[in-house]
Amino acid sequence: MTDSQNQAAAGTAEGQGPVTIDEDLARHLDNKREELFEKFEIRDAFPPEVIEEAEQRTDGVQEEIQAEIDDRADLRDRTTWTTDPIDAQDFDDAISIERTDEEYILWVHIADVTHYVHPDSNMWAEAIERSNSVYLPAYTIHMLPPMLAETVCSLVPNEDRLAHTVEMHLDPETLTYESIDIYKSVINSDERLTYTQCENRLDDPDAPLHEECSLVYELAEQMHEQRKADGSLVLNPSRDRAHTIIEECMLKANKAVTHELMWSRGVEAMYRVHPQPSPEEWDEALREIQELDGVSIPGGSWDDPRKAVNATLEQAPDRQLRKIQRAVMKVMPRAKYMNDPFGGHHALNFEIYGHFTSPIRRLSDLINHWIVYTNDVPVNLLKLCDRASEKQISAERCEREYKQFLQEVGLDPYAVNNRGLVVVEEEEEEDDGDDEGESGEDTPR
Repeated sequence: MTDSQNQAAAGTAEGQGPVTIDEDLARHLDNKREELFEKFEIRDAFPPEVIEEAEQRTDGVQEEIQAEIDDRADLRDRTTWTTDPIDAQDFDDAISIERTDEEYILWVHIADVTHYVHPDSNMWAEAIERSNSVYLPAYTIHMLPPMLAETVCSLVPNEDRLAHTVEMHLDPETLTYESIDIYKSVINSDERLTYTQCENRLDDPDAPLHEECSLVYELAEQMHEQRKADGSLVLNPSRDRAHTIIEECMLKANKAVTHELMWSRGVEAMYRVHPQPSPEEWDEALREIQELDGVSIPGGSWDDPRKAVNATLEQAPDRQLRKIQRAVMKVMPRAKYMNDPFGGHHALNFEIYGHFTSPIRRLSDLINHWIVYTNDVPVNLLKLCDRASEKQISAERCEREYKQFLQEVGLDPYAVNNRGLVVVEEEEEEDDGDDEGESGEDTPR
């Protein structure tokens, strides 16, 4: 069996079948990936000692969780659910919501990866080596061993799981933090929703989780509109409700954690810093946008380029959306990880920002979990920031080159990304039959 067969889509997109290829093309893809992994210094296989350690940490899971309950907040009775793409391989975030007369209460529960992966472990050293998961169409290079990431660290439904919870009490009018509490917990997710299922729950008053999904969307939509009004750049104006929920809740949690680290504790952490383009660069982008056929930047929005882009995207013809997005991205500096938040995050218009909600796939989040829990900042934090920034660039370039290669061999990389690959064995010459295949099942920069 080839690697392409082993990595054929973890899940097919709803209502779609897989892309079928023959063995010769599968070998061609395997060879191309190996070439790119060598070029960008991405290592696919895990060392034996890392695999052995991961296997040991997946033994006696439920007994270990039961032993932890007395030392954690027991949130197993609170309604909780995950929402992810249909082909998601792990579930590292879940949400809960409540509304009172005085406030919204939003809980974002993140898999407690550092309970299993800590600085004295082989898996921690390997996570630094990899720094992030790499997502190629129909092929994933994980930051953590899948046997750990997809089991004990995955917030699967109807099983107790260890989590790191960010509890936020929000003013119903201003949506400002009335209080932030970050603590270790035990949760039990009620259900795993895909984005499509979430959309369906929002539309069906009789469906399970309808009220909870509706309430969190009410909050998320307000947070989204407030971000835009404050000057946060929104390059995708047509995002559906399910994506809005997850994006806004994760942004709110990430912002809460890094504000807590900076203002309440004054500690170094892995902050996400996004410099702003120069005034001349912004002028260049806006002029390019203004010259597009059928596009006009609304008057009164030019003072803030981000608001100008947001307003333009909402009114522009669909055929011009990608050109507007490209004009903006062309002048945008690259975001990077730093050990202090100086400069803030320009695209989001956040004074302080960092990552916390994806410790299974990003080194920055894993390290921030450790700092939040122990208040112990790694002595080589700046080096780790540089490492994470560099490896992210390598991952993006690898993904871009692999997608270009797929196009060159006649495959749509976006279709492959959603639907996966199924390799069909070549039939004997005398069969004269047709090949048939069977189907197999992150964020502003």
